[in-house]
Amino acid sequence: MRRKILACVGTVVIALAFGGSTGVDAEGRLQIGCITPLTGDGATYGAATQHGVNLALDEINRRGINGSQVEVICEDDQMSPRVGSAAIEKLIDVNKVPVILGAFGSSVTLAIAPIAQRRKVVLFSASSTADALSNAGPYFFRNIPTNQKQGDTAAHFVRTRLKARTATIFQINNDYGVSLGTAFKSAFESDGGRILSTESYNAGTTDFRAQLTKIRSQAPDVVFFPGQYQESGLILKQAREIGVQATFVGGDGSYSPELVSIAGTAAEGSYYTLPAMGYGVADDKIERFSRAYRERYHADPDVYSAYAYDAMLIIAEAIEKGGYTADGIKNALHAIRFDGVTGLTQFDQNGQVDKPFGVDQLKDGKFVIVRGGNS
Repeated sequence: MRRKILACVGTVVIALAFGGSTGVDAEGRLQIGCITPLTGDGATYGAATQHGVNLALDEINRRGINGSQVEVICEDDQMSPRVGSAAIEKLIDVNKVPVILGAFGSSVTLAIAPIAQRRKVVLFSASSTADALSNAGPYFFRNIPTNQKQGDTAAHFVRTRLKARTATIFQINNDYGVSLGTAFKSAFESDGGRILSTESYNAGTTDFRAQLTKIRSQAPDVVFFPGQYQESGLILKQAREIGVQATFVGGDGSYSPELVSIAGTAAEGSYYTLPAMGYGVADDKIERFSRAYRERYHADPDVYSAYAYDAMLIIAEAIEKGGYTADGIKNALHAIRFDGVTGLTQFDQNGQVDKPFGVDQLKDGKFVIVRGGNS
């Protein structure tokens, strides 16, 4: 399935239902919070999240839950832990929501998860993969697998499919990049590969030539470069300009059409691990989701939209089964077995899931699946 990220949209209201006091607006609508980047460098991530949420809410609206409505209040975190922390306090104190979908970036989610625990509000991420979130507390859930799983997938692919013997890690210096780099290193070395060095850079960096020159002198078979698409695009472009010959393999944070806009033809042939979409799912279910998405957005869905779509449907089911309170939703989530477009979602005692990652390659400017799920 081809995937695209579209422009950002605003707050959505749907028919859903349940009784409750806190988080109910003047018109009797239940309110669910959402924290995602709506502006700034991560806006394409936020747009993808909202598209998935909107599509799920359309579906829930058609059937309703006891005839009530739900309003989703989206706050812009700008991919900033500081801004995200202010956003969750606002959603809790002003809107009094019992459940929040978010955040997108692991660094933001790590910052707001302790607030959710302290305030006893459910926080549900459809995209944060940092390993440190595995023990974020009883009010945290995510329907996406961890960086440990992602790093294992990347390392195994590099060793068995690319036949690489050596690799250099060039990671963004945040929770996402460091945890993914660490996972890759462990798995790659366990598979008999050799890590030549680990290099780091800060978010917002624009000149990578000094580090890339060092990497060129090492002549690795592969450069594993977990980061976000803004820096990843520049890394690819500058690497080709100075003659780095290694194959570049990145993580899901680099997945965006903007990567190609920044890197141009330098992105051709690079690989990226992505949460598998549709693995083990009936074709007719995927087709229904894809058709509904195309009808609404005139484009094919992407992986982030799919995970947000499933997340919202899971939250709705938890409200229906557990009631419109944080504890009711939390308890219901542990009992849910949800068969969605991203596969089977079933939470362990820590609110975590076991799902596969796949691998895409950039060919002719588009992400094309080369390894799906556990294949």
